[in-house]
Amino acid sequence: MDELFKKRVTEWANRSWNQGVYCFSHFLDLAQRSDFLSLAPSLPPVPWKLFGGAEGCERQMLRFGNEETCGYDAPFPIQCLKIAPLSAKFAEPLTHRDYLGSLMALGMERETMGDIIVRKDGAYLFCEDRIAPYIMEHFVQARHTSLSCEIVEKLPEGALFETKRISVQLASQRVDALIAHVFKMSRGDAQDLFPAGKIFVSGRLCESPGYTPKPGDIISVRGFGRMKYVGIESLSKKGKENTVAELFV
Repeated sequence: MDELFKKRVTEWANRSWNQGVYCFSHFLDLAQRSDFLSLAPSLPPVPWKLFGGAEGCERQMLRFGNEETCGYDAPFPIQCLKIAPLSAKFAEPLTHRDYLGSLMALGMERETMGDIIVRKDGAYLFCEDRIAPYIMEHFVQARHTSLSCEIVEKLPEGALFETKRISVQLASQRVDALIAHVFKMSRGDAQDLFPAGKIFVSGRLCESPGYTPKPGDIISVRGFGRMKYVGIESLSKKGKENTVAELFV
C-alpha cells in the first residue's frame, strides 16, 4: 500500500471524526479504492461512502462523514459534463484515449477527473466541480474535432453505462476461467494477470485465480474491460455450466 495515500486517508478520517466535518478525497482509481477498503477497518468509526457521480462509475470519490455525524448534508462535489462535437457531420469517431489525452494536454490532473463514458454522439465526463468551469471554457477540441461542453443537471436514463449480455460455458465458476472466455485469451494468460495486480472484484484487488465470483460482482480487468457477473443460467448436455455475464461496452 502506498504510504502517502495511507497517511492522507488517515488524516481525512481523523479530521472528520474529531471535528464533525465532511472530508472528500480526489477521484480514486481501482488500486486506491482497494487500498482504502483494506485500510477502512483500522480507521476511526466515522461513516464513509464511495461515489463517482453515478451508479456504475469505476473511478470514485471518498467521503468521510454523514448528516448524522456532521449535522448537515453535503453532496459530493462532482459535476457531470456532456461533451459533444460542434458539428456531428464532420466529427471524428473519438475514443476514451482521445478525450483523456486532450484533457491532460490542458494541464488537468487525472485525480481531478472521474469516469469518461464514450458514446456515439459524444461523451460524459465526471469531474470535481471546481474545475468544471475551466473545462467548459478550454476543452474545445480533441484531435481535429471541435467540441462543446455543458453541465448535465440530470443524468439521462440509460445513456451512461451500456452492457452486452454474454453467455459462456465453464467447467467451474473460477474467475480466471470466466475472464479467459469473456476476453478471449488463454487460461494461462488470464492467470498471469493476477500476480500483476490487474484483477479487481467489486473494488478490491483479487489475487486468487480460483476465486468464485458472486452474482452482482463487478470484475475489472485492467487493460481489457470490465463485466458484471450474473451467474449460472443452465447446464449443457455435457454438464458444463452456461454462465452469463454483462460486459460493459
